[in-house]
Amino acid sequence: MTASAGPLDCLIVGGGPAGLMAAIYLARFRRRVCVVDTGASRAALIPRSHNVPGFVHGLSGVELIARMSAQLDELAVARVEAEVTTLQRHGDGFRAAWNGGALEAATVVLACGIVDVHPPFDRWRAAVADGLLRYCPVCDAFEAIGRRIGVIGPLDRAAGKAMFLRGYARDVTLLATEGEDDQAAMSRLAEAGVEVVFAPGLHLRRRDDRIEAAFATDRTALFDVVYPAMGAEVRSGLAVSLGAEHTGEGYLRVDDHQRTSVAGLYGIGDLVTDLHQISVAFGHAAVAACSIHSSLPRCLA
Repeated sequence: MTASAGPLDCLIVGGGPAGLMAAIYLARFRRRVCVVDTGASRAALIPRSHNVPGFVHGLSGVELIARMSAQLDELAVARVEAEVTTLQRHGDGFRAAWNGGALEAATVVLACGIVDVHPPFDRWRAAVADGLLRYCPVCDAFEAIGRRIGVIGPLDRAAGKAMFLRGYARDVTLLATEGEDDQAAMSRLAEAGVEVVFAPGLHLRRRDDRIEAAFATDRTALFDVVYPAMGAEVRSGLAVSLGAEHTGEGYLRVDDHQRTSVAGLYGIGDLVTDLHQISVAFGHAAVAACSIHSSLPRCLA
C-alpha cells in the first residue's frame, strides 16, 4: 500500500494483541484501517497464557495472534509486514514511511510494545518456549507454585519481582547483577525470606529440564524457573520524534482515551504501561478505537 491509495482513517503500528484488537474494532466501525507490523510480536513468545478469558486450558501467543489475524482477514483489513521508520505530521493527519512504502492516515495508533533485555543465556528463546524462562510473574506465577525460583537483574529492578514471587514459593533466590549498597532492599528481602546472591559475572545455561546459574566463582545453582528483571526497550521512538510526552523510561503518557499529547496520535498496550497484560492491551485497544471512531467524520450507510 502506498500514499497514493488515499488517506486511511487510522494506521496501526504493531500487530500484537493490542494492535490487532484496535484493528478489529475499527474495521467493525467501518473505518479504513491498515496494520503495519514487523511480525515479531513479544506476545508470540508466550508458550501458554492462562489469563485470556474463555480458554480454560490456556492458549499460546502464536495461537492467539493467529486467531485474531483470521478475524482481520474476514474483515478485509489491509496489513503490511514492515517496520515504520518515520512518522511525520502531514496536513491534519500523519504520513508514515518504511523501506519501500508509505501511507497517510487521519489518526495513528502506536502498539509497538517493548523489547525485553534478555539475561546472559545463549538458549533463552528455547527456554522461554519450554516455560523455564519467564518474564511476567503477574501472568504465570500461579504455574510456578512451590517451585525453586530464581530472579535475575539489578537489585532495584528485581527486588519487587522477587517479593511478588515469594507469595507463590518458599524457595526464591534473587541473583543480583548490581546494587550491593541498597541495604533497605536487602532488609526487606531478608525479612520476606528471599535469598540474595550478588553475581555480576553470572550466566545461565540449560541443564535438562532446569536452568543452571553459573557464577564467576565457579559456583552453580539450579532453578526450576528463572524470571529476568533486566528492563526493556520501550519502542516509543516514533511518538517521541513528534514531541509526545513520555516517562523517563520511555512509556508514553496518555489520557483516559489513550490519546497522547500529540493530537490524533494514540498509544496502547505495553507502550504506555508496565503492567504487560493481554487483557490490559485489549482494554486499551477498545478505548482507543471508540475514541478514534467518535473523532472522525460520521460513516453513512
